[in-house]
Amino acid sequence: MTQPREVGQSPDEVFDVVDERDVVVGREFRRVIHRRGLLHRAIHIFWLRDDGQLCLQRRSYAKDNCPGMLSSSCAGHVDSGEDYRQAAVRELREELGISVDTAFLREVDYAPWHADLGNEFVRSYVLRGEHATTLAAFEVDSLVWRTPAETEAWALAEPDVFSSPLTHLFRRPAIRAALGLPA
Repeated sequence: MTQPREVGQSPDEVFDVVDERDVVVGREFRRVIHRRGLLHRAIHIFWLRDDGQLCLQRRSYAKDNCPGMLSSSCAGHVDSGEDYRQAAVRELREELGISVDTAFLREVDYAPWHADLGNEFVRSYVLRGEHATTLAAFEVDSLVWRTPAETEAWALAEPDVFSSPLTHLFRRPAIRAALGLPA
């Protein structure tokens, strides 16, 4: 029986399990992947409005990982059989109600798996422009807008407010460059 979506995630989701080179070696339920610390895939999107403000997502308090913490604008797992870019488009639609063509997403980084990333290989994208949102309450508590520099200063002052994947990604040179932060 599938868990209701109002809880923030379904343990019955199926993801590809990958090896240390990000090659698919199997499939497994979300709950098993997380419990066993298996390597898998995820995406993060950094949305910058025309005024330079970066969207931060306060994760739903119903999430099993980093509940109520600030994260990238949109993040999610890559479902089994899906590619990273397809997952990014799907997650934007599911979490924020934003429907865009893949051409609107610019890939800026590919991070190898790391414990801070939840044992996930992560492809990060930048979305630019003005977009109307419809938040999925079971995924997203609220959105917060700050410049990338303000976000970095806040994360340094109050690291416990931010998810470990976001702080890890914010240290990556390609993401820093894409957000206009100093190297």
